[in-house]
Amino acid sequence: MSRNLPPLNALRAFEAAGRHESFSKAAGELNVAHSAISRHVRGLEARLGVKLFRDLPRGVALTPEGKAYLERMIEALDLIAEATEDLADRPVGKVVVNSEAFFAERFIVPRLGRFYAAYPEIDLRLETSDHLADVERYEADLAVRFAHSGVLSVPCDRLSDARVYPFAAPEVAQGVSGPEDLLHVTRYRDRRDDLWRAWFEGVGVAPIGVPETDWRLQKTMAYEATLNGLGVLLCSEEVTAADVARGRLVKCCEHGLTDGAFFLVHGSRGVRRAAVRAFQGWLLEESAPFRTASS
Repeated sequence: MSRNLPPLNALRAFEAAGRHESFSKAAGELNVAHSAISRHVRGLEARLGVKLFRDLPRGVALTPEGKAYLERMIEALDLIAEATEDLADRPVGKVVVNSEAFFAERFIVPRLGRFYAAYPEIDLRLETSDHLADVERYEADLAVRFAHSGVLSVPCDRLSDARVYPFAAPEVAQGVSGPEDLLHVTRYRDRRDDLWRAWFEGVGVAPIGVPETDWRLQKTMAYEATLNGLGVLLCSEEVTAADVARGRLVKCCEHGLTDGAFFLVHGSRGVRRAAVRAFQGWLLEESAPFRTASS
């Protein structure tokens, strides 16, 4: 059967340029020159007899015809990738995960040995940033983000309840026999909200007796200061779990406070890939002890 198929390289260049609406970003993704993307796209437009992009003062934007064609091309290339992956006995391929740096450093990285042992054929790329990666445009296959309330308005899985407790180095925790003792130590927190006042209210300590706390240190430095016995950190237990297991941190009180949750954001198409599903399932399993059954 004869098919009217444009060159695959031209389709890949158009699909990447269309997702980013940028020839430069497409060139970076495909590791080719900007001129190569432009040449492939313009050649594709000439072959189809359709204008796929319109030029802007800075960059390009998809035309209505380009948007419609892009949707079909993304679906078609995803199906080809799926069919190729399905031929393998085990999940293979590259998976890009974008995460808040603190969660990546304290929760994901200490556990990566188990992932590599279970899925040695997967090329995992762990990136960190403060902004939510656009998984629909494949800035990442999956993204980990914290939300203060409710759920994110994008397809996602709840990873943990992010319930915060006071943690300290063993030598500091020894001097804490009750919540009132925490009034007399340096207090850190891993979020900018002043959760200490709410935490003290929860254990029955009068708010009037709780001094206001400043945002003294960024969370990574506050964590290191706590490890070095300089104070007590109000932090979620999943990010402290590795150091608690090593005996470097101790939970000073069993009263916790819920201020939000961590979520794993996935695109509407990304989870169709076996390698992406493998990491998604692994991370959900690793984080299961830190979320309630109703989450």
